[in-house]
Amino acid sequence: MPVSSREIHEPKRRPVTASPSVGVHRALSTDEPSDSDASVIERSWDEPDAFAVLFDRYADDIHRYAARRLGTEAADDLMAETFVIAFQRRRRYDLSRPQARPWLYGIVTNLVGQHRRAEARRLRALSRVAATGPGEGGGEPMAERVADRVSAESARGALAGALAGLPARYRDVLLVIAWGDLDYTEAAEALGVPVGTVRSRLHRARSRLREALGGSDPTALQEVHEEPDHG
Repeated sequence: MPVSSREIHEPKRRPVTASPSVGVHRALSTDEPSDSDASVIERSWDEPDAFAVLFDRYADDIHRYAARRLGTEAADDLMAETFVIAFQRRRRYDLSRPQARPWLYGIVTNLVGQHRRAEARRLRALSRVAATGPGEGGGEPMAERVADRVSAESARGALAGALAGLPARYRDVLLVIAWGDLDYTEAAEALGVPVGTVRSRLHRARSRLREALGGSDPTALQEVHEEPDHG
């Protein structure tokens, strides 16, 4: 069974709009519920402003995923950049795929991949914060005061550390399924690998997490949650 998202405590985000120069801004959305993503993209070839429909549909999801991986501050830029890139590549989109969600998650995951060291540092920071307890480190910036929400409070730091120790290719598969809520086929499309590779990497990721967590079930994985700023 794929790793699934559980109860979500959403990280706060600032309202973000992409540059109007790429035709992606909320005010111009004219979405029709029956329109597939592919038909919206095709229409945007001649009517660039139509691409705003995809922004309205998926910007929040993409932002949440990026925030869980790199923090809220970085997520603002990654979400905007994802849609700029998608807009620029829209004529290359495979119109036989009615849903663009995996395509967008593939773009944002590639962007996250440009910040591997930052992600690993963030996960290690989560591990340290959890180890010292939520009452310490009050003078640090909000982006550093984060805690990983998992089923058992005592396992937060261990899970963050275990995630930091995963090879990037395993972490991408695990988190695009757990936090992107993609199925195996969608994850394969997003990451550009066969479904069998997704299954294999997910199995290995879960095995490594289980070993690192002393046998705990990694399917209890939840999001990385950024604590509110009380300062």
